[in-house]
Amino acid sequence: MTIQQLSAPGLLPDQSSEFVNNLPSRYRLALFWQVAFLASTILGIVVLTALLFNIVNGAFGLAAVEVKVNPDSLAKEGVPIEDQSKEQLIQLLQETLKPAVYQRLDTEKPFDKRSRSEVYALVIDRVVEPKVMQTWPLFDSLVHRDEVLAEIAAKYPEAEVRFLSWINFKFLTTPQSSQAERAGVRTAILGSLWIISITIVVAFPVGVCAAIYLEEYARDNWINRLIRTNINNLAGVPSIIYGMLGLAIFVRALEPLTSGAAFGLVEDPTMANGRTILSAGLTLALLILPVIIINGQEAIRAVPTSLREAGLALGATRWQTVWAHVLPNALPGILTGTILAISRAIGETAPLVVVGASTFVIRDPSGPFSKFTALPIQIYQWTSRPQAEFRDIAAAAIIVLLALLLVLNVTAILLRNRYSRRL
Repeated sequence: MTIQQLSAPGLLPDQSSEFVNNLPSRYRLALFWQVAFLASTILGIVVLTALLFNIVNGAFGLAAVEVKVNPDSLAKEGVPIEDQSKEQLIQLLQETLKPAVYQRLDTEKPFDKRSRSEVYALVIDRVVEPKVMQTWPLFDSLVHRDEVLAEIAAKYPEAEVRFLSWINFKFLTTPQSSQAERAGVRTAILGSLWIISITIVVAFPVGVCAAIYLEEYARDNWINRLIRTNINNLAGVPSIIYGMLGLAIFVRALEPLTSGAAFGLVEDPTMANGRTILSAGLTLALLILPVIIINGQEAIRAVPTSLREAGLALGATRWQTVWAHVLPNALPGILTGTILAISRAIGETAPLVVVGASTFVIRDPSGPFSKFTALPIQIYQWTSRPQAEFRDIAAAAIIVLLALLLVLNVTAILLRNRYSRRL
């Protein structure tokens, strides 16, 4: 059938002719937008791939490593350190380390409770002291390997060539350090988990309750319209503004509460400081609260009105209808909005900097009143260092942050799908 044979039923001859004549231009416009959408998708994939490549390229690669003490010189009675017993390795640490350093290591974890592999790792780190002289990215290490090896032989003739993976089990279980070879993200991971847990516990119930009230109970008057408008505006406020708000309210005004002094958890009240995990979690809760409220309103509004009317017709109260029918049907949409909000919160840096996140913390957080750092803060601090090795471990920390975000999102998606199947 040709275009001339097409006609729209019920149209006059002149209208039908105009309809047929407009078809080619409409098809061209549709093809244009289809190509534009496809190009946008491809561009997004290319940019994301380039970003991931840049991260992975810095987290792996060849390195020239020199040691302060030759491991062969640490042999006892012809037994190399890799074959020595735990007691011999502990004695070696006592002989070579400064008493203060040895005592600090023993305080962190007594040597009699450490395994032989842990003590051996301490010998390597504290006595042998391997130092990374220079690193090369993964692409150069694979594609231009011969040139890299030649450069290492020329610059560092006594160095050992190693293929380093900056992200490993030791990196995940080691606290911060002033040396890139010893630095890890354990404290930052625990800090991020503490902060995001407080954020979810505070923001999710408050946001959902506010969305229910605004959609199901609030009257259509100028006060409630003003509230809705302000919530929509707050969703677009820069995150650093929330950091300033958190500094003024949680860190300073509510310092006795956020520092733990009001609960007797601070030995010296004069040293109480509101720059704690609790302040950071409450600040991020304020940050994502408008997003949760807006998505919750949209999800509740999408529930058919007939469902509410059916519940009320059967004698249920408004709250019973909301609890038993509206909220279960809206929950998948609410969880979707929560996932987006959590994804934003876990990567925020500016509010945490203003609230008082530390850039160098070696003690793990023990509760909501502890001083803290977080993965975004740690990444920012490492990328600002001039040494190339810190940029490499920053790339490894970014991979850890992405993995943590993926785990949290997958958990939320599984919960959402579980509730969707029940409907």
